[in-house]
Amino acid sequence: MADAGIGRLLISSLHQGIADVSPTRLEFYENWLSPTGMRDGRIGLAPLGAVLSFLHREEPPANDEIATRAGTCAADWTFQETSALRRWWIRRLPTGMRARAALALGKKLVVATVRRSKVKTRMRDGGAVVEIHSALFEQLRAPASVPMRGFYAAALQRLMALCAVDAEVGVAHEDEAGWSLAVTVRGARHEGAIDPR
Repeated sequence: MADAGIGRLLISSLHQGIADVSPTRLEFYENWLSPTGMRDGRIGLAPLGAVLSFLHREEPPANDEIATRAGTCAADWTFQETSALRRWWIRRLPTGMRARAALALGKKLVVATVRRSKVKTRMRDGGAVVEIHSALFEQLRAPASVPMRGFYAAALQRLMALCAVDAEVGVAHEDEAGWSLAVTVRGARHEGAIDPR
């Protein structure tokens, strides 16, 4: 689905999530997540849809853990690509501004995974609502899109932690037109509390 803008970040993070959680299943998934596709940053909609559909049908808890781990990897890589100066500056902002910085990084991550995505953020007392409209969701059947919801929720939660914000992120609403994540900010997070994985 190169024309819809599936990015290397999504392909690589899904591959890493499978390798970390279910390494014995990696060879099976590499039928679709090929090394060539990962290197070139290209994968078709049909192969990606197959991967997501099979992930959804994995035995619990692996089905959720793979998407969560992939989202965490994508967030780590996105944060590491941010300049050291910006990372230093973000962690010294007040909590509310750190949360906004994490949301901005989250928008960057969503667009890096599927370039034809639109992300809207509405701040509210104690958190935010993040609406995601993606070309990927328009072309996948509902079961195949479930892992992506977990992927984006985990990625945003990890970005909050990396920006030293204690927050909870979950799927708030979904329908045919799109879906949204609810972010509840609980306060500041000490840097030592950030899981280095």
